[in-house]
Amino acid sequence: MNQTLIARELYEAIIHFDRSEAARDYYYRVMDTPVERGDRKGTVRDQVLRAYAMLFCEDLAPGQPAGPAEVEATADRLYTGGMGFDRKHWYRMRHHFPVIDDDNYDRFAALVISDLKAGPLHDAALNGGDMLLVGEADPLHMTREQRANQHLRPVEIGGERQ
Repeated sequence: MNQTLIARELYEAIIHFDRSEAARDYYYRVMDTPVERGDRKGTVRDQVLRAYAMLFCEDLAPGQPAGPAEVEATADRLYTGGMGFDRKHWYRMRHHFPVIDDDNYDRFAALVISDLKAGPLHDAALNGGDMLLVGEADPLHMTREQRANQHLRPVEIGGERQ
């Protein structure tokens, strides 16, 4: 993935997507930028969805991009810093994504990847703070005891724990 395109500016554009036309324009321009990696041609969007699939979608083959169903199914498993369902810990609610569907699944995936690469989550991981954790599937239907005892794993990219 091109380091210069997955940068803090992309993260900020996604955060301000609903409030700013300039942010939306920047987001679409970056995500639709053609890139070539080895013999594979595509867009930044394609690479973001493949990276998201590699990190969070165990059922997809390597190199296969995440689609709306896969992103929606895995979004509830992402936590920052610890388990919990308040805005402080549950990643998708912390970033105001109550619904993930065909219209915004790629934006949610880009938010996660850009946050890991260049956003506050990246900064917090480097400075010993929060990290992104992946919990069990279907946390909304777990009991309080199941949530407290669920298996969590930290996300690592390129040898750095995120």
